[in-house]
Amino acid sequence: MLKCLIYVSVTFLFMVSCGSAAQQQYKSHSVQKGETVYSIAKKYNISEETIYNLNPDSRNELKVNSVLIIPSNEAISSGTDKNNYRDHRVKKKETLFGIAQLYNVSVDDIKKLNKELYSRGLRKGERLLIPAASKKNENTTVGNALPGTQKYTVKAKETKFGIARKFGISIAELEDLNPDLGEGLKVGTTLIVPDKTVIENAEIDEENFQYYEVQPKEGFYRLKAKFGLSEEEIIALNPYAKDGLKEGMILKLPKDEGGISKEDISVIDLEKKIDNKKMKTVALMLPFRLMRSASDTTGNDQDLLKRDPTLRVALDFYSGALMAAEFAKDHGISVTLNVYDTEKSDSKVASIVSRNEFKNVDAVIGPLLQKNVEKASDMLKGDKIPVFSPLSNREMAMNDNLFQTLPTDAVLQKTMIRYIKEHSAGKNVIIISDSKRAAQREMVQTAIPSAKTVSPRGGGYIQASDITAVASQGMENWVILESQNPVLVSSAVNVLSAMPNNYKIRLFTLQKNDAYEWHEVSSMRLAKLNFTFPSVNKNIDEEDRNPFLISYKNKYGVLPNRYAIRGFDVTYDVLLRLAAEKDIYDAIMPESETVYIENKFRYEKSKTEGYCNEAAYILKYNDDLKFEVVE
Repeated sequence: MLKCLIYVSVTFLFMVSCGSAAQQQYKSHSVQKGETVYSIAKKYNISEETIYNLNPDSRNELKVNSVLIIPSNEAISSGTDKNNYRDHRVKKKETLFGIAQLYNVSVDDIKKLNKELYSRGLRKGERLLIPAASKKNENTTVGNALPGTQKYTVKAKETKFGIARKFGISIAELEDLNPDLGEGLKVGTTLIVPDKTVIENAEIDEENFQYYEVQPKEGFYRLKAKFGLSEEEIIALNPYAKDGLKEGMILKLPKDEGGISKEDISVIDLEKKIDNKKMKTVALMLPFRLMRSASDTTGNDQDLLKRDPTLRVALDFYSGALMAAEFAKDHGISVTLNVYDTEKSDSKVASIVSRNEFKNVDAVIGPLLQKNVEKASDMLKGDKIPVFSPLSNREMAMNDNLFQTLPTDAVLQKTMIRYIKEHSAGKNVIIISDSKRAAQREMVQTAIPSAKTVSPRGGGYIQASDITAVASQGMENWVILESQNPVLVSSAVNVLSAMPNNYKIRLFTLQKNDAYEWHEVSSMRLAKLNFTFPSVNKNIDEEDRNPFLISYKNKYGVLPNRYAIRGFDVTYDVLLRLAAEKDIYDAIMPESETVYIENKFRYEKSKTEGYCNEAAYILKYNDDLKFEVVE
C-alpha cells in the first residue's frame, strides 16, 4: 500500500511540475479491477508501448487503484477518435514497411503515433496505432507508390540482397513492398523502394565478398565471434552500420576463404617423388585449324602466323608441351601424347570426344578457349577424366573434373591483400581509387580499417596536395593505386615519385593492368616507388642456365616465349603428378606448391565444383628495372 501511495505521489508531482502545457498533454487514469494494459490502451486509442514508456512499472504488474499517465488527445493529434485511427496487433515476421503498405500510409506516419519505434524494431504481439487512410490497401500496385517510397527499375546483375542493401532495408521489407516479387529478379522490373538510398551500387560482388542478413538481437560482438571481424572492419564495408545493427540489415563482409594459411604451404619437388612409372596417356587439345591452314594459299607460313594469333599461341604452347614430355621420359616416365585439332569449335571438340576412346586417357590438357574447355569437361565428367584449362583466368562453368591452371583475378587480389595486411604494421596505408575499382577499395578497407583514401579530381588525376594531406613523414607510406584509367595511373605515379625525400613511399596495386604500360607511365618512376603487384608468373632471366631454356634453344633456335614456357610448366606438372600418385586426384595436395620455370601450382577444391590454382607470385620493380620476386 505504501509503494502504491509513493507511486501516486510521484505521478502527481510529475504532472504538477510539467505546468499547464503538460496538463494539456497528459492526464491520469486510475486502474480499475479487471483492466489490463491492452484494454486501457484500447480505451484511449494509444499503443500498449506508449503506456509502458510513460509508466515503466506497468510492465511488471498492474495494480488496482494505481495511477497511470496517459497522453491526452492533444499529445497524439487533433483527433483521436476511432474513425481517425486503427489498432493493429503485430504478427510474426511483420515489418513496418509491410504494415504501412497494408494501410496505405507511410512508415513515418506510424512512427509519429508510436514513438518507441524510432529507437527499436517491431515486437510480435504489440499493438500499434495506425493513422486513417483513404482505405485499407489490399492490392498495392507499382503504379501507386506509398508515401516515403519511389519506383526503382532493376538493372543487370542486381539481386534482392543488393537492392535491399542499397536502400537500407531487409529482404522481408522489400518483399512486403512488392508482394508479387517472387524468387528472382528480372532486368527492367519496376519495384517500390524507400525514397532514400544508403549506398551507391546494388550489384552483388559474390566473387570477392559474402552477404549476411543480420539476425534478431545480433550486435557487433556476436558478429565478431561469428566472422572474426571488428566493429571498425564491418563499418568500413557498411557505413550505414555506424548507427548500429538492426534485424534484417544486409551486410557486405569479406569472403570466408578459410582453407590453408601461408605458413602451412610448402614447396614440393615432384621429380623426387616419382613412384608410378606406368604409361601416361595425355590428350593435348589445341586450335591449330589445320584444315583452314592447308587451304590457305594466299601466303607463306609466316604470313599465316601473323594473321592468326591463336595459331601462334597454340604452336608455342605445343612446343613447350613436347619439351615437357621429353623431360618426363628422361625421368623414366613413359608418355603417350595424343594431339587433337579443336579448330576453335565447340562442335569439333564434341566430335573429337565422341569419336575417340578417352576412358584410358589419364588427363586432357586444353582446349585453349574457355567455351571449348568447358565443353570438353562437360562431356568427360562422367568418366572423371581430368581436364586442365591452360590459359583462361575467367570465372568458368566448373565441373568436378575441371582444373583451372591459371589463377583468377580474385586469387591475385586475395594474395596481394594478404601480403599487405601481414606486412603493413607501422605503415601509413593510403588508397587511391576511382569509382570503377570501388570493390577493390572496400576489400583493402576491410583488411586495414585505418587506411586513408584519396579520390581523383574531376579530370581523373591527383595533385601533390592530395597526397600530403594524408601522407606521413614519420613512417613509410604504402600507397595502393586502383584504377584502369591511364590518366589517373600516370598522374599518381608522377606525383608520388616527385614527393620530397622526407616522404618514404612504396606503390602497390591489386591488379597490374594495361594502364601501367602506357607511354606516359615511366618505368624509372615505377622502380623508384618499388612498384609491387601480384602475378600469375615470374619473369625468367635469359642468362639463366636452366636446363629447359638450354634444351629449348638448342631444339628451336630461339628462347621460349611465355606461351611456350606455360606449355612446358602445365604439362610437366600434370605428368609429374600422375607419376607421383595413382591418379591426378590423389596428387592434389592443397598444402603443397610446385614451382617450375615461370609458373607455380597449388590446387584447391573450388567452393562449387572443380579445382582452382591458388598459387600466385608477388613481384617488385627493382632499381635494375627488373621484376624481383618478393614472395
